[in-house]
Amino acid sequence: MSVTTTNPLRVGLRQERVIAPQCLVIFGASGDLTHRKLVPALFELFKQRRLPSEFAVLGCARRPWSDEEFRQKMADALGEKVEANRLAWDQFSASLFYEPVDLQKPEDLEKLATRLEEIDRLRATRSNRTFYLSVSPTFYGSGCRALANAGLLSDPKRSRVVIEKPFGRDYGSAQSLNRIVQSCTQENQIFRIDHYLGKETVQNILVLRFANTIFEPIWNRNYISSVQITAAETVGVEERAGYYESSGALRDMVQNHLTQMLAITAMEPPGRFDPEAIRNEKAKVLQAARLADEEEPWNCCIRGQYSPGGTKDAPLLGYRQEPGVDPNSTTETYVATKLFIDNWRWQGVPFYVRTGKRLAKRLSEVVLTFREAPVHLFDAAGGSPTANQLILRIQPDEGADFRFEVKSPGSGMRSRPVDMEFSYDESFGEPSDEGYVRLLADAMLGDPTLFTRNDEVEAAWRLYTPLLELIEDSPWQLPIHPYESRTWGPAAADALLARDGLLWRRP
Repeated sequence: MSVTTTNPLRVGLRQERVIAPQCLVIFGASGDLTHRKLVPALFELFKQRRLPSEFAVLGCARRPWSDEEFRQKMADALGEKVEANRLAWDQFSASLFYEPVDLQKPEDLEKLATRLEEIDRLRATRSNRTFYLSVSPTFYGSGCRALANAGLLSDPKRSRVVIEKPFGRDYGSAQSLNRIVQSCTQENQIFRIDHYLGKETVQNILVLRFANTIFEPIWNRNYISSVQITAAETVGVEERAGYYESSGALRDMVQNHLTQMLAITAMEPPGRFDPEAIRNEKAKVLQAARLADEEEPWNCCIRGQYSPGGTKDAPLLGYRQEPGVDPNSTTETYVATKLFIDNWRWQGVPFYVRTGKRLAKRLSEVVLTFREAPVHLFDAAGGSPTANQLILRIQPDEGADFRFEVKSPGSGMRSRPVDMEFSYDESFGEPSDEGYVRLLADAMLGDPTLFTRNDEVEAAWRLYTPLLELIEDSPWQLPIHPYESRTWGPAAADALLARDGLLWRRP
């Protein structure tokens, strides 16, 4: 069963906003994020005619590239997208420039300021600048200081800074980093990015809830019995062993991506559709959230690590066998935890959050399970009905399912679940934009709605502080449970839900 919609041109659906003349300065331009995400997203914005003609990208890194070398490396990274849109790429690439910069050298910042003035004159960008810190997290604070000392953040109307995750390693370091960044610039100039918030289906949670009267009255503890939030990956650690060994799944995924999905799912209706009103409600959710067992947090969290798996013809390495990983590593690649939100709407409703690498299927989703019917009228006819579920598919097949009971064909009164499905691809005729497309546009527009505020970041870190302290001080209380690659994680995670009479959803 599917949901159909009209199929107007997508540009007609989008509320277009005009990006001012702008220079986007990317620090870490030689890195993977710039090649894989940032420049492809900017090229997509260019093809959609959403960038102004007075636009420039200045890539900055320590490598001594020229403008032409930078353009060629970006073209090589985009590969087929360039070949399929050669004319558009030639026009877009004329706006790409490069300047060798080491953020730790004041003389490099002086050269950068001079180069930006040249680009202002050449591309008429009017001194509007967005600085994107796609560098190691250890340089976020010093990078902001360097920009401030060079006078590049002094105009709050013309300059802003985008900071990648992770924003801190724990509650204390997040507080410290916030103090440093806010000493360099104003809060309204700071854009802490979480690419999950750029996904259409994450934003659709707000529309689904607050634009449809059928959902909001039942979006609470009276009708919803539990919520599951999952971000599963089929890939392993790949080339990120150096970073991952120092972070793990809890810091890499749970504290930011999954917790932001939780906040949007559980937030109260904002008084108006305004960036600060929305972020106020998200912050309230995170401030009211807690681990299900604060006294003994090891009872509400499971950590796992993928072990070898696959087939004889296509074997998969375990995490400890991956290049760059400690053979005795206790870094988790899987986390499942149980949370509560102590407010009027959600009191007593368990939120189960899980993420993992090398799981059975790639997906991100939010599953709301509704309470069972108070009287099972059809039990005698052959089995009790299953609980209704609303499944919000974040990726890869963006959309939503509503699962409910219907009568099975035949003379009896047996029931079975069916799905009413909505798919972005089928309904709108094309896939939704990648998250960085929306977020880069919003950052250059100065719209902070989909970026995390300082109090949100600190509340999220504070929520998981008991678990991080256990991992650091008493790791035997949160042991690593091995699980075979391409399965759904350790059996201990199933037991976490089994204690409540529940099962993880396994699509």
